[in-house]
Amino acid sequence: MGEFELIRRFFQRPAGAGVDVGVGDDCAVLAPTRGSRWLVSSDMLVEGRHFLSTVDPQRLGHKALAVNLSDLAACGATPRGFTLALALPRYDEAWLAGFSRGLLALAEQSECPLVGGDTTQGPLNLCVTVFGEAPNGQALLRSGARLGDEIWVSGWLGDARLALEMFRGRVTLGGTDFDAVRLALECPTPRLELGRALRGVATAAIDISDGLLGDLGHVLRASRVGARVRLDDLPRSPVLAQQTQLLQRECLLAGGDDYELVFTVPPGTDVAALAGATPVTRIGVIESEPGLRVVDAAGEPVAHGLRSFDHFMP
Repeated sequence: MGEFELIRRFFQRPAGAGVDVGVGDDCAVLAPTRGSRWLVSSDMLVEGRHFLSTVDPQRLGHKALAVNLSDLAACGATPRGFTLALALPRYDEAWLAGFSRGLLALAEQSECPLVGGDTTQGPLNLCVTVFGEAPNGQALLRSGARLGDEIWVSGWLGDARLALEMFRGRVTLGGTDFDAVRLALECPTPRLELGRALRGVATAAIDISDGLLGDLGHVLRASRVGARVRLDDLPRSPVLAQQTQLLQRECLLAGGDDYELVFTVPPGTDVAALAGATPVTRIGVIESEPGLRVVDAAGEPVAHGLRSFDHFMP
């Protein structure tokens, strides 16, 4: 099968609202909403670096888009469309059918149509670029956290890292427990509704892709503030709560692949009401002293020696 027939068969769909021209032309033509600003983000997934060769292609299709939608969620954006650059080692009909099914199911659910991209032959590599929009001046950024703000996080942290440690052979989990944490790793949920609900309320936000320590650290540096986070308050699943304290700490603070939102709000904000059905937890407070301090229930510093994932650090 040729490249263009592959695109037509597995990826071309009718254009959605706001898309004047989608897949099939030299460029997509998108129509922005009056009074809004575009928000654009790209993420690449490389086999052997970001995912295992044994991953279900339907789940991989979901995750390829989900990690990008999570960036839009962190900025409070409404998705408008995305492009896919796909390198494939060979034509594999079953793999493409599963991958496109997972990708386009999340695209339909999120009202974020595929509007273009590229395909080529080579080592398996996926690059998605998402386009979203937010009302002028209302996009959430990393740079607005203020002294005294509360720090909140959505969902649970650490399950994706726990699944990775299972694959590495470091821990052993039962069937249902492993299925639960593997789902967290392979099918993250982008918190789009929460991100939009936080517009005009949150002072700063970021999604947790590389680990809480590093990603919250980006907010602190951009906002020129520090923070204190309570280790015992970090939300964790019943599966993670059964593990050793050392492993829990690693997964919670430096696990990565959570794709939850960590955000700051003025003290007293009714975050639970804003979040609706999305679980949220208050984990700390913004302080004036630079740096991120992790403390125990008594407020004493927790020595951990951990850092978040970095592609170019050993």
